[in-house]
Amino acid sequence: MIKPMHLKFNDPAPDVKLQDTAGKSVLLSSLWKKNPLVLAFTRHFGCPQCKDMVDQLMHAHPSLIQKGLRLAVVAHASPKATRDFFESRAPGIICLADPNRKAYHAYGLYRGNLWQTWISPRIWRANRHLAHTKGFTPELPPPGQDAYQMSGTFIIGTDGLIRLPYYYDDIADHPPVDLILHGLMGIEWNRPYDNKSLV
Repeated sequence: MIKPMHLKFNDPAPDVKLQDTAGKSVLLSSLWKKNPLVLAFTRHFGCPQCKDMVDQLMHAHPSLIQKGLRLAVVAHASPKATRDFFESRAPGIICLADPNRKAYHAYGLYRGNLWQTWISPRIWRANRHLAHTKGFTPELPPPGQDAYQMSGTFIIGTDGLIRLPYYYDDIADHPPVDLILHGLMGIEWNRPYDNKSLV
């Protein structure tokens, strides 16, 4: 198995060309050119955790816009399948198709192990909660998607540098919306991250 190389604070964000839900090419750098970008990678469309993550981001979307942030969600599916999944679940959000997982791999997101994707107690607790509160239950991934694919969330500044690399310990490990909205240690996402920023 390929050992992922994780991105760190202030690393250059990989600039990958993906497709929107209409099949049109989109260069990731075009999305962070004017506003800091929240770039969220999903797992597969049968995953309760992914549905919950998208719901949380959708709920926070007006606040993200108010904070001057842009949101894009990436799926490892075809443009049509991505459109079909997100059309009613996340209207108004930029959704990108990455069926070959070029961006996933560029951002250090590979296949997880059994603990990260199936047997962690936190996953079971989260699944029970989501089944009870939202009716989300685990389903097999659609053809072409991988049940072991890990998620991640990244915040990228207008300078193209990573402000926040959030790698999940397991599939139930979503980044807190409060962290995405309010920054790390009081630092705004649109400010360069350096040691002086912490003084």
